[in-house]
Amino acid sequence: MNIEEMVKLQRRFFQTGTTRNVAYRKNCLKLLREGIQRMEPEIMAALKEDLGKSSSESYMTEVGMTLEELTFMEKNIHRLARKKYALTPFAQFCAESYEVPEPYGVVLIMSPWNYPFMLTMDPVIDAIAAGNTVLIKPSAYAPATSRVIQKLIQECFSAKLASVVTGGRDVNQDLLEQEFDYIFFTGGKTVGHLVLEKAAKHLTPVTLELGGKSPCIVDETANLKLAARRIVFGKYLNVGQTCVAPDYLLVQESVKEELAGYIKKAIISQFGQDALKNPNYGKIINEKHFNRLKGLLEGADIIYGGQNDGISRIEPTVVDNVTLKAPLMGEEIFGPILPILTFKDREDVVRIVRANPTPLATYMFTTNKENIAFFMKHIRFGGGCINDTIIHLATSRMGFGGTGSSGMGAYHGKKGFDTFTHYKSIVDKKNFIDLPFRYQPYQSWKDKLIRMFLK
Repeated sequence: MNIEEMVKLQRRFFQTGTTRNVAYRKNCLKLLREGIQRMEPEIMAALKEDLGKSSSESYMTEVGMTLEELTFMEKNIHRLARKKYALTPFAQFCAESYEVPEPYGVVLIMSPWNYPFMLTMDPVIDAIAAGNTVLIKPSAYAPATSRVIQKLIQECFSAKLASVVTGGRDVNQDLLEQEFDYIFFTGGKTVGHLVLEKAAKHLTPVTLELGGKSPCIVDETANLKLAARRIVFGKYLNVGQTCVAPDYLLVQESVKEELAGYIKKAIISQFGQDALKNPNYGKIINEKHFNRLKGLLEGADIIYGGQNDGISRIEPTVVDNVTLKAPLMGEEIFGPILPILTFKDREDVVRIVRANPTPLATYMFTTNKENIAFFMKHIRFGGGCINDTIIHLATSRMGFGGTGSSGMGAYHGKKGFDTFTHYKSIVDKKNFIDLPFRYQPYQSWKDKLIRMFLK
C-alpha cells in the first residue's frame, strides 16, 4: 500500500468503532508489552548500532520508560476513558452535565533519532490508549531502530490499527500532504514549522515537541559537588543528544572555579580518564552532526576534553569564557559540549536566558527559596528541575512539553491520553420541568431571574 491507501484503510477501520471499545484498547497495550519484552534484545542491539548506547542506558532511557508509560495506561485506561461529570449551573436546572472522551481518529506520529524507541513508542501508547489508529514515521537517521519498530508493530497489530512508514524527506512530504485527524511531531524547529504549515491546510490539531537552549543555573548557595555530578549525568547522557540536556551552564561568579573543578572530577568518575575508550559512552548520530560539533569548538577555551576519534565520538567537553555572541550560544548544541557563562546577580540570569528563544527546560541548583521563586516567575520554559537535571520527563504522573518556540502541547500519562482525545461537553436536560424565563416575550420579571442566576 502507498501512504494514501494506508490512511484510508485506517480511517475505514476507525469508523467501525472497534477502537472505542476500552477492552480492545487494553488488549492492544497488552500485546505491545509482550512484543517489547520479547524483542528487548533486538531493541538494545539496534540502539547500540544507531547511537552506541549501552544496554544499561538503553533500558533506563528507552525501553524502561516505554514500559512505564504502558503500565500507567494499563492501570488507568478505564478511569481515563469514563465520562466525567461536571456541576450544572442552576440556570440549567434540571440537567446533568458531563464530558465524553472521544478519540480523534487517524493519528500521524513523527519521531526523532536521539531517543528513537522511547520517543516513538510513548506517543503511540498514548494514542492507542485513547482509541486512535496510528501511522508511525520514525527517523531515517536511526535506521536500525526504525526497522525494529516496524517489525514490532507488524507483529503486534494489523495495519488497519497501526503501521510504520520509513524513508527520508520525500516520505515526510508525502505524509504531510495527507489529511490526518491529529499530528504529533517530535524533532527540530525547521521541520516543526513545516508540520504546522501543512497541518493548517486541513485544520489538523498538532502537538510539537521541539527543543531549545536549556540553561542550567547554579548560584553560590548550591551543593556544588552534588550539582556537578547531576549536571554531568544530564549533559552527557546519550552524548549530549537529548532535547532537555543542560545546554549551557550559568554559574554565579563567586563559585565558578570551584564548580568547574567538581565537574571535571565528575566526568572522570562517570566516564573514566579517557571517555573515548569507554564502551558505554555513545556516539554522535552521523558525520554531519559530528562535523558541526567540531566546528563549534574551533577557537574555544576548552578547559576539559575536546578530543575526538575522527569518526563519531567526541569527549565530554567543558568550555570556559563563553559569551552570548560565541558560536556555542548561537544554536542548540545537541552534543557533549558544556559552555560556562557567569552571572553576578539573578537579574543577570534573566537577561541572559531571555537572550535566547524560550527554552524547553530550565534547571536551578540553589538552596535559596527566594531565588527559586524569582526564576520561576521571570523565566518562561517548558519544564525543569530544582537541584537536578532532565528527570522531570521521566514520569507518567506529569505532562511533558514545551512552550513558545520550544513546542506546544504535552504528553505522558493522563496528559498523553488527553492529547489524543477530544472531550465532548454534554448537557442532558430533563423533560419534567422547563424554566420559562429564557423564552420570548422578554419581560421584567424574566430579566430579574436571569440577572439572579447569571452573575
